[in-house]
Amino acid sequence: MAGSAPPVLCLIGPTASGKSSLAMDLARSRHCGTIEIVNMDSAMVYRGLDIGTAKPSRQEQSEVRQHLIDLVEPTERYSVAQFLTDARKAIDDIRARGHTPVVVGGTMLYFKALREGLDLLPSCPDHIRVEIEGQARQEGWPVLHAQLTKVDPQTAARLAPNDAQRICRALEVWHHTGQTLSSWIAQSQSQPGDRLAGLCLRVVALMPSDRAWLHARIEQRFRLMLEHGFLQEVAGLMRHEGLSAHHPSMRCVGYRQAWAHLSGEIDREALLRKGIEATRQLAKRQITWLRSFPGLSALEPRGARWDQLITVWGSSP
Repeated sequence: MAGSAPPVLCLIGPTASGKSSLAMDLARSRHCGTIEIVNMDSAMVYRGLDIGTAKPSRQEQSEVRQHLIDLVEPTERYSVAQFLTDARKAIDDIRARGHTPVVVGGTMLYFKALREGLDLLPSCPDHIRVEIEGQARQEGWPVLHAQLTKVDPQTAARLAPNDAQRICRALEVWHHTGQTLSSWIAQSQSQPGDRLAGLCLRVVALMPSDRAWLHARIEQRFRLMLEHGFLQEVAGLMRHEGLSAHHPSMRCVGYRQAWAHLSGEIDREALLRKGIEATRQLAKRQITWLRSFPGLSALEPRGARWDQLITVWGSSP
């Protein structure tokens, strides 16, 4: 991307804070010309995950062009590196058409990569991951975390014992290359050419001052998801060949609880309780992440308007 390209507006915030609707209002205003939205959501990349991800409707997609949704099957994996590569390409393509890209979402690892860049790590054969996941099903991820502690204590120290995806990735790298993940990262940081560069962003963060307001929105949205056929959506996904509860797509908040309910592990009352609580915990983690990032311009989401977004964007550092 040319060095003279203007910063990209990035609208970020916790789940259910109103990011997507605010971005749609901005696009409809035509204040910034023709806007195209680049979604920054690790669940929206999966085909078939629609209701539970609050994916833009067909009507919304016909109004405003959307990028980085429905990219892969729910049985496939989609990495942060893939996101960064795809996001950069989408932004370049949007600008080549003379339109304005706006990045919208709440996946903090994607945001961190988009802002800071990403270390390039080796690709590993699928059979290694399959073997690791098979062992995890038999022994549990804490056992594999203990194994990782022995070979790569630096990486293991920053991962929770049940962080399946990242434990698996670290062990994949170790088994395939004989090098630890931490050593690969250190090596790539010392060689800038081995990194995917980030982008210049103007970041507006929706930061609710009233947690009760956000909690109420989360509960309302989860109940509406159920009314609009969320369980039927997950039941259809469960019939997808090769898909299991262990795939990253089915570990997404809401889908994990719905799968457990449809498998007979929890009743509907527990589904509702656990689904709402898991979503609130996700929002709490997102807010904590956002507070740790410098240089963000905060906007109160309650009653926020697109013109306020423009004002904050224009005054961003």
